[in-house]
Amino acid sequence: MRALLVISLTLACASALSAAKDLQIYFIDVEGGQATLFVAPSGESMLVDTGWSGHNGRDAARIAAAAKHAGVKKIDYLVITHYHEDHVGGVPQLAAKLPIRNFVDHGESVEHGGRASELYNAYTEYRAKGTHLQVKPGDSIPIKGLDVKVITAAGAQLGQALAGAGQPNPICGQFKPHDPDTTENAQSVGTLITFGSFRAIDLGDLTWNKEYDVVCPNNRAGTVDLYIVSHHGMDASGSPALVQALHPRVALMDNGARKGGTPPAWDTIHGSPGLEDIWQLHYSVAGGKDHNSPDPFIANLDEQGDTGNWIEVTVRPDGSYTVYNSRNKYSKSYSAKP
Repeated sequence: MRALLVISLTLACASALSAAKDLQIYFIDVEGGQATLFVAPSGESMLVDTGWSGHNGRDAARIAAAAKHAGVKKIDYLVITHYHEDHVGGVPQLAAKLPIRNFVDHGESVEHGGRASELYNAYTEYRAKGTHLQVKPGDSIPIKGLDVKVITAAGAQLGQALAGAGQPNPICGQFKPHDPDTTENAQSVGTLITFGSFRAIDLGDLTWNKEYDVVCPNNRAGTVDLYIVSHHGMDASGSPALVQALHPRVALMDNGARKGGTPPAWDTIHGSPGLEDIWQLHYSVAGGKDHNSPDPFIANLDEQGDTGNWIEVTVRPDGSYTVYNSRNKYSKSYSAKP
C-alpha cells in the first residue's frame, strides 16, 4: 500500500513538473473586449488588457476565475494595449481581486475629455500603486521564461526587422490605405511572444495604416504560429498585407456576438495561405453561417447565454501546441514547425 502511494505521488509530481514546463494562454471572454492571460513556465503571469468596466464586475470575475484555474495569485505584468473601455475599463475591478505588480503601456492617452479622461485617470490611479513601464518598439517585457518583444507602441513601430525577419512582402503593392486614425487604436502596444520555436503576435486594436508600417515594404515581424486577431476581427484592421505576411497557422479571434467577426476580416484570415483554423470566442451574428468557424471552434454560441467560456492554448517546449475550448471540451493539437 505504501509503495502504491509512493508511486502515485511520484507520478503526480512528474505530471506537475511536465505542466510547469509549458506556456499556458487563456483567451478570456469579455464580450468583445480583450483579456488574454499568459502564464510562463516560470509561473510568472502577463495579462494583456482587462475588458470592460461595469457589468457588475463581470470581466474582472472572469479574469480572476481563469487566473485561479491557472494557479495564478497575482498579475506580474499587466499590458494595457490602449485606453479604450473594452481594454482598460476593468482595471479598478481587477485590482480589487488580484495584486498587480507592473503596469505596461504606451504612455499618455491621445484622447482627452469626457469618458476618455475618466478611463485614463482611473487607470493611472491604480498604476501609481505598482511599477510603471512605458514601452517603445524594440523594448522587452521581462517576464521570466518568455521572450516578449514590443513591436508597436504610441504610433511607432520597429525601426529594423527582428532576427529572422525582414523579407520583402510581395502584396504590399496591393495595399489601399484607409483614412488616418487619430484614436487610441493606432497607439496600441503590440507584442511578439516567443517560447522556444513558438511565436504569437498580439497587436491590440492597431489599425490598417499602422499595420502596413510593420510589414511593408519588408516584413519586420516575421511569421507566427498564432495570430491573435487584430481589433476583434473588425475590418478597420487585419489587412491582407498583414495577415499574409504573418502567415499564421492558427488564428484566434476575441470577438463578441455583435462586435468584430466581420465577414471581410474573417475572409481575409480564412483565405491566408497556410492557415489551418480560426478559433473564435463568440459566434459572430454578422458573419452568419458562411463567415464563422464550425461550432467546435467557437467558445460561446448563444448570444444571450453570457456563459463566459474561454479558449486555452497549451504550448510545449518543443513548439507544439494544443487549443482547447472550455465550452465543449474540444481540443486540437498542432505539431511544431519542421
